[in-house]
Amino acid sequence: MKTSGKQWITLGFTFLMLIKAWVIPLVYLDYELRKEYIIANLCINRDNPIVVCEGQCYLAEKIVDAKKQDERRAEQTFMANLLFQTMDTGKPFIFKSPEYFQRPLIVAFDYISPFLSRTVAADIFHPPLV
Repeated sequence: MKTSGKQWITLGFTFLMLIKAWVIPLVYLDYELRKEYIIANLCINRDNPIVVCEGQCYLAEKIVDAKKQDERRAEQTFMANLLFQTMDTGKPFIFKSPEYFQRPLIVAFDYISPFLSRTVAADIFHPPLV
């Protein structure tokens, strides 16, 4: 079965989105898989024998870091989108008024006074004036 490059790219992006969605569950999985090592070497309270947290302090710290990193990434994405939208210089915006405002206004008056003659013939040939 032969797959095209577009399908591989789509699968890659899908995999990246799944990794992003599974960051916190992967932190829990990492904790469960390396629990003995974390308790022995990475736990904040490993030198204090009275407190028995079994690496929960390390897990809580990693979860907080993952959430902060996700929030920073979301904020950076939002700011990048905002700047891209406001500073897009691909096509300059020029305001143009609609065509019906640009037409020249032509006013024609066809009124002819009845007291003025219309033609020279009308001056000569007319009913008698009383």
